[in-house]
Amino acid sequence: MRTRLLDELSTALRDMERDDKVRVVVITGAGKKAFAAGADISELNALASAGSGAEKARRGQGITRQIERLGKPVVMAINGFALGGGCELAMAGDIRIASENAKFGQPEVNLGLIPVTGGFATFDAAGRQRCCDASLFNGRNHRRAGSFAHRSGDSRCPRRELMNEAKRIATLVASKAPLAIAACKRVINNGAHLSIDDALELEALEFGTLVDTEDIKEGTSAFLEKRKPAWKGR
Repeated sequence: MRTRLLDELSTALRDMERDDKVRVVVITGAGKKAFAAGADISELNALASAGSGAEKARRGQGITRQIERLGKPVVMAINGFALGGGCELAMAGDIRIASENAKFGQPEVNLGLIPVTGGFATFDAAGRQRCCDASLFNGRNHRRAGSFAHRSGDSRCPRRELMNEAKRIATLVASKAPLAIAACKRVINNGAHLSIDDALELEALEFGTLVDTEDIKEGTSAFLEKRKPAWKGR
């Protein structure tokens, strides 16, 4: 999501918090294509330092925390893509209603990054294994809210296909940005027992560290140029 959109949403939430006539807040996307398709890739590509990356992360985190702390119920009407920060935005609501074309995902590792607006804290309730599989490591999108929130870690296959399936998953994860994958593991392992605020700060710091790498420039440039990224792991 663009920085301007985040600022406008924050202002709208503050206004609705103060308005006694507002009893319930509904957030949805304009049109039918997307609820919120995540960060503006051009903005990410232009980040120049760990400090600017961490600051952008905190800005996005502020929105999800503002929604979570709002003194009125927030309904997320999810129409189309809810990816990256858009998915985390959807999960911050009190009630989620997804249309038949809703698609959820955390594809940040495809860009050399990690989810940073509350994704790890959201997934923690589903357990560490589900957190690792539910798009954080594999960058996949999920068509339905139920499968994304509850079944992403329930991978099953016939015994004779066990090793082939294991290799398929391993190959998929291996194709993603290595520094981002490592950062995912650190946040999952180190943030599990932290308070929500400390866990969010850990996300922001890890995100900022990734902004200082060659991989984020490669991942965002590859996306903009419509080609496969060539990860360097540095």
